[in-house]
Amino acid sequence: MKLIVVDDYEALGREGARVIAEVIARKPDAAIVVATGDTPMGIYEELAARQARGQVDASRVRAFQLDEYLGVPPDDRRSLYGWMDRSFTRPLGIPEANVVRFLWQEERAAEGIADYVRAVEEAGGFDLAILGLGPNGHLGFNEPPSGPDSPTRVVDLTQESIESNAEYWGGPDVVPRRAITAGMDLILAARRILLVVSGEHKQDILRRT
Repeated sequence: MKLIVVDDYEALGREGARVIAEVIARKPDAAIVVATGDTPMGIYEELAARQARGQVDASRVRAFQLDEYLGVPPDDRRSLYGWMDRSFTRPLGIPEANVVRFLWQEERAAEGIADYVRAVEEAGGFDLAILGLGPNGHLGFNEPPSGPDSPTRVVDLTQESIESNAEYWGGPDVVPRRAITAGMDLILAARRILLVVSGEHKQDILRRT
């Protein structure tokens, strides 16, 4: 494990983009699982800027959704797929055919999970997992305690996760209670993991992690 401490959020963006660019340079069709949330947005903006300058070519990257709210369609502005599309895949010119998403409909969740796991296996596993750290320590929506062999699945969100996502929804009462997440088994098998943490409110959970 390599711990990198930077001075501010701009430096975090540059350092995170450097790591991702290294992976893409080594393997242009890298399979990357992509976190949303506030923390990695500066990284993705810096990566897109490098792409615009011709320093990165992500057009062959295979992007995998990390998690999704159950029952939230992709055209809803709060959809995590939509967030990934706006911040990562579209700015980097990754074609839709190279994006692996979850099916958001509850009645099709099992089908979507099976397709997702199959796609990860066909890609040979993740080359890079980009992760944020939830206030309660969750990775994706793998709520504690989730063992290292926890599969890709539908999960019930904890109250801590509901409250931490309330700002995006306009209050905790309207945050979905269930979500789909890539499993810890797939995440921990990634050849490289970039865990990105920012903000004073994450100090305690980072220390404990």
